[in-house]
Amino acid sequence: MPNKLNRRQFMQTSALGAAGFALAPNASLEAEAPSILKQPLNDRLRLGFIGVGLRGQDHLGLALDRSDCEVTAICDIDQGMIDDTLKMIADKGKAKPKVYGLDEHAFRELVADANVDAVVIATPWRWHSEMAIAAMKAGKYTGMEVCGGFSLDECWQLVNTHEETGSHLFFMENVCYRRDIMAVMQIVREGLFGELIHLEGGYQHDLREVKFNNGTQPYGGGVEFGEKGYSESRWRTYHSIHRNGELYPTHGLGPVATMIDINRGNRMLYLTAMSTKSRGLHEYVINHEKGGPSHPNAKIEFKLGDVVTTMIKTSNGESITLFHDTSLPRPYSLAFRVQGTKGLWMDVNKSLYIEGKSSPRQWEEAQTWLDKYDHPLWKRYENEAVGAGHGGMDFFIFQAFIEGAKRNEAPPIDVYDAATWLAITPLSEDSIAMGSQPVAIPDFTRGRWTMRKSSFGFSDLY
Repeated sequence: MPNKLNRRQFMQTSALGAAGFALAPNASLEAEAPSILKQPLNDRLRLGFIGVGLRGQDHLGLALDRSDCEVTAICDIDQGMIDDTLKMIADKGKAKPKVYGLDEHAFRELVADANVDAVVIATPWRWHSEMAIAAMKAGKYTGMEVCGGFSLDECWQLVNTHEETGSHLFFMENVCYRRDIMAVMQIVREGLFGELIHLEGGYQHDLREVKFNNGTQPYGGGVEFGEKGYSESRWRTYHSIHRNGELYPTHGLGPVATMIDINRGNRMLYLTAMSTKSRGLHEYVINHEKGGPSHPNAKIEFKLGDVVTTMIKTSNGESITLFHDTSLPRPYSLAFRVQGTKGLWMDVNKSLYIEGKSSPRQWEEAQTWLDKYDHPLWKRYENEAVGAGHGGMDFFIFQAFIEGAKRNEAPPIDVYDAATWLAITPLSEDSIAMGSQPVAIPDFTRGRWTMRKSSFGFSDLY
């Protein structure tokens, strides 16, 4: 049933959010860890990879360059990806891992492997939560790639599993570690923008060649998907056919959520979403040299609006706007905006304004400020991050995951963040289906957000 927010329900939601810590059966501040997690890990962390397609290979490549971990198991249903991965490992002179597959449920064998300490999940979206839950139940420190959620029940299952087992979930949102984002976070924490008022972010990325692709690696174009597609086009396009919502919220939401301490002294209360008509994917198919008006895929009616806009209100009074725009021709942009009572940063024009420090009502280039407030982690590991994916930020998310797993510590982007950010997708679908009605966002911390403290970007462990 859609989670429509009327006045009575809003008051009930707010009250339950505050009282939930006292009422919930799993509401201890720290769940008792099972005995397997109380054992110290080896100096060399043993890793299992579930999903070794293109994204999984990115993470695995970083693991192969480290001396403090080894790849002991891999799992995938695509023999070609397994072969490519084994070649990567052999080319680095590393020992061949145990291979699980090609059955869709072979991941259960991997998470039960006693020769695996931690698991990295980089599979199609629909498998993420099921695999993460299985890994946590098996006592593994679990790294899960990002996506949008499918239901609130799925999100609660992630939280409940963590609290019942004590196993940690690291939600691997790499954009939180983007260099300019971390510098802006430093500027925010210095108070130079004043009290934050409004934030924006989004996934604005022309993915037409990803959603329709039967070419050569990595993306060769085409108008096919599903069984005829390659890599993400085998599964991602189905979401555009069947769903209408903010399908990929975390790249835009994660970084701004860390800046306003969501789940750590602040929380998101409700959202409202709307979408445009759907035209971009259809136009791509009928105008592509491999498609045309008579191509079977030209008859598909895509449900996903070309631009989806989601607005969120927080308990501390900030507003957040998210944009999802993946079906139209455009340059890439995550469209960040961080605005407070004394100034703002705009990602799209790489500019910044701080009252009293910038020329009155004149943009200035942000880079001087970003250099001045460059985060200590980037200063320390800049050379090691060279060549890592997505401008180096992949190094930092994987570094944080490995160091957390070695110490079995709660990650800076944890299961409560994962559940909250994942929930934006099904909630936005509900809001759009109800004519952009407000929809309540559950408090997955069960009231603990009032006491939890932020650790992101503060730790000097690594």
